[in-house]
Amino acid sequence: MTKSELIARLAAANPHLFQRDIERIVTTIFEEITEALANGDRVELRGFGAFSVKQRSSRVGRNPRTGEAVDVSEKFIPYFKTGKQLREKLNA
Repeated sequence: MTKSELIARLAAANPHLFQRDIERIVTTIFEEITEALANGDRVELRGFGAFSVKQRSSRVGRNPRTGEAVDVSEKFIPYFKTGKQLREKLNA
């Protein structure tokens, strides 16, 4: 599902709201999650899951084409862990 499909579904389920307002709400939620992760915070949505940031150390990698050693700098990656209710629904 894309962001626009999510907005369309929410608009269909809530005909009393304008689509532009739903789009603003969805965008704001995503921006707040992104901003929290950028600040190093953890975002937990009960029943759905938790977003956090993990650090990958610098390492020496290999270029798959040439086999040459390449230095890979440290980086931070987003991590998502599913909540119990979501796992149960998926496995029901």
